[in-house]
Amino acid sequence: MIRPHTASSITLALAVASAPAVLAAQEAEAHGELGEERPGHVRNAAKPHHLSVFVGGTHIDEEDETAVTIGVDYEYRVSDLLGLGFVVEQALGEIDSTTVLAVADIHLIHGLAVQVGPGIEFVDDTEFAIARLGMLYEVELGDHFTISPQFHYDLSEAEDAIVFGVAVGRAF
Repeated sequence: MIRPHTASSITLALAVASAPAVLAAQEAEAHGELGEERPGHVRNAAKPHHLSVFVGGTHIDEEDETAVTIGVDYEYRVSDLLGLGFVVEQALGEIDSTTVLAVADIHLIHGLAVQVGPGIEFVDDTEFAIARLGMLYEVELGDHFTISPQFHYDLSEAEDAIVFGVAVGRAF
């Protein structure tokens, strides 16, 4: 479990970092600008499905363990602001866990998104409830391909974890 002050610091940092983007998104929505194409902004109105492959790491602070993590992320873009989907990740090596999440991606502005959702973590023969709070920055590379650096904080009954890495995907 990550220390309570560490969890609070990460949560506060995510909130402070996303506040300007939330305000800007609200301002843009009020002026009808969210539907406009902007450089670096992924707009999937014509292609609402997005599938990506994630490669990164999972770190458990209390155990001082870090493992290579691979995963798959699917999102259905409900609107310019909201996407719903799932994440499946496998931490390999010392941590050896599988995480399955139902997530909401809140697309704030210019590719910046907050990802939140509940899930289940499987470690050995035990299941734990988990909740994810994270941020990602999605950039369109052309022909509907994307790349997105990501940083997530997973709150778990067992041990909290920091998940970080990059996803490469395609809208369709």
